[in-house]
Amino acid sequence: MSVCVLDKSGTPLMPCSEKRARKLLACGRARVHRVVPFVIRLVDRRQSDCALQPLRLKLDPGSKTTGMALVREDDGTHHVLLLAELRHRGQAIRDALAQRRAFRRARRSRKTRYRAKRFDNRRRPEGWLAPSLRHRVDTTRTWVRRLQRCAPVTAISQELVRFDMQALQNPEVSGVEYQRGELQGYEVREYLLEKWGRRCAYCDAEGVPLEIDHIHPRSRGGSDRVSNLTLACRACNERKGSRDVVEFLAHDPERLARIEASRKTPLKDAAAVNATRWALYQALKATGLPMEAASGGRTKFNRTRLGIPKTHALDAACVGMADVVTRWRRPTLQIKGTGRGSYQRTRLNGHGFARGYLTCRKRHFGFQTGDLVRASVPDGKKAGTHSGRVAVRASGSFNVQTAKGTVQGISHRHCTLIQRADGYGYAAIPPLTEVRGFLAEGP
Repeated sequence: MSVCVLDKSGTPLMPCSEKRARKLLACGRARVHRVVPFVIRLVDRRQSDCALQPLRLKLDPGSKTTGMALVREDDGTHHVLLLAELRHRGQAIRDALAQRRAFRRARRSRKTRYRAKRFDNRRRPEGWLAPSLRHRVDTTRTWVRRLQRCAPVTAISQELVRFDMQALQNPEVSGVEYQRGELQGYEVREYLLEKWGRRCAYCDAEGVPLEIDHIHPRSRGGSDRVSNLTLACRACNERKGSRDVVEFLAHDPERLARIEASRKTPLKDAAAVNATRWALYQALKATGLPMEAASGGRTKFNRTRLGIPKTHALDAACVGMADVVTRWRRPTLQIKGTGRGSYQRTRLNGHGFARGYLTCRKRHFGFQTGDLVRASVPDGKKAGTHSGRVAVRASGSFNVQTAKGTVQGISHRHCTLIQRADGYGYAAIPPLTEVRGFLAEGP
């Protein structure tokens, strides 16, 4: 991936290649400013001495993962410089609040001091979001600001709304003609692909063309609602014909039960995205940069037209108006929200009783849980070099979480600090296995 560059005063410059960054560091013209994401700082240049090009930050917000792509614009061609996926911890926040609510309710039945009722903390201001939803907005805004400090971002694109492309091409369009344009069916198809796992509901076939099928046929009173639609391969769709799913799967009651359960799947992920998209849009708009809003149908249309595999980061690269997307064959920086610790100083068992106590101090021997360290163990069963996030103990025996697993019982004397904990975990992941096969054949 490209390397972000700062001038001698910390002002962002145009990103450079990894080869260029190595040469600058080797000849002493640059210093390492940050390890993850990797940023260098020049010691002999100022922004006034360098030429800047327009950079656009593209976002594909999701319920669990938000894709980010930093691209350089050049007459409709978007050159990808950086790909990243931000994994939110909304479910962990929700579970923590549920546990706190259980503690609060249990306290009412114990013989504790009387606490007067409070009603002044129950008023919610306009635009209030639940903490698990507010977290998605805050973390995305935080990383937008971080990337602004590392690269000269000039515009932002967010997947948000649908463009009225029909009216732009034909001002006289009206009625049902709106649904018969270039993006017809892309919104519904994309939702069904995510809901049914991109496989046939009747035979679990993957990697084959899938068709939309009515679970209860329209000829027998079925509707066009999304809850009555599924995906089927051509062979299963032809065998089913106009029969009802109960009749078609009479010989396979287990599959029939799974389909009936899947069609009633709650839409909590879609509801989370819908509840936060406008709040995120307003937060990004407050940055003062030009904003572009695009629909999910336009994203899939671009990705399908350009032959780009589906990942959260590559979806972000296809957001908005893009004639050509190049240089997208690069690793993706995986960013996971881990939080900055907890006020709870006990560990609980399955019944809610304390089974262990944590120290009051969070930092021991100069290290804190979440720090990125490199442990060089000279001998013993754990001999070698281990890099990753550290979990500290007051005894000085640390655990290091590496890409291959957790290495336990490493002395603090063997650890070297690489980067302080900032509430996130990092991992650079290469293209997926299926993407590699796709690259071998070419787009």
